[in-house]
Amino acid sequence: MEKEIPDQLATLGHPQRLAVFRLLMRRFPDRVPAGELCAALDVKASTMSAYLAALQRAGLVSQERAGTSLLYSVQMTRVQQMFDYLFLDCCRGRPNLCMPSSAGAATMSEPTSPDRKYNVLFICVGNSARSIFAESILRDLAGDRFNVHSAGTRPFSELNPFALKVLEDKGHDISPLRSKNVSEFSGQDAPELDFVFTVCNQSANEECPAWEGQPVSGHWGMVDPVKVEGTDAEKSLAFQQAYGALRNRILSFVALPVESLDRIALQSAVDEIGRSKTETPA
Repeated sequence: MEKEIPDQLATLGHPQRLAVFRLLMRRFPDRVPAGELCAALDVKASTMSAYLAALQRAGLVSQERAGTSLLYSVQMTRVQQMFDYLFLDCCRGRPNLCMPSSAGAATMSEPTSPDRKYNVLFICVGNSARSIFAESILRDLAGDRFNVHSAGTRPFSELNPFALKVLEDKGHDISPLRSKNVSEFSGQDAPELDFVFTVCNQSANEECPAWEGQPVSGHWGMVDPVKVEGTDAEKSLAFQQAYGALRNRILSFVALPVESLDRIALQSAVDEIGRSKTETPA
């Protein structure tokens, strides 16, 4: 460990390698193709290969092969060991020195009143389909426990008519829905968020605001039904499948005893939901 930590810090001291590491952290627990990393960071394949090799040598990133593709993911156990070592050795376990200043805000492990509602934000690129599915599903399943919002990273978007039709067919009230930008959820008047979920890979790849209060965050990447081509029936099926997959994940989230879990347990549970299969039953 004494030798690994300087190597890891030296590797992350390179700005571009740090950018790759940060993107993979945002995408955790996904395994991300090298080509997608290149596209997201606008880096040549040969250069990206060198960055990833250095992160692998430092034990921060792992590589897997799936067919002809190479997939990369954060070695979370090793990353946690690095952070633990820095905190316990450098700071001697003193949270007043090493914890972010915002960590003084209320956390999930603190006592809460029985009628407290948690603020949840679902983020996608366009806020036109997947994120409004998630907003509608969670609001109808557990609106008594959660204040639910959704937003997109694009400056402007519109709700997708296929998505609205699916929601109407499932009995959801679509009248409160509108396409919003993430900027509405930052600033002095924004709600303090308890959970932030990205439901598409592109939004997870992008830089989002540094949320006040350090909400529990999760990446639940979904195939974009908007990009499906074909007949209206084929497009409608894609939206139905996306709705069903999101509903399965949100059912798992709703089943969590949020009020009694500490932050670490909650984050672990949210990440585990992100690893779950997104296919809907046949």
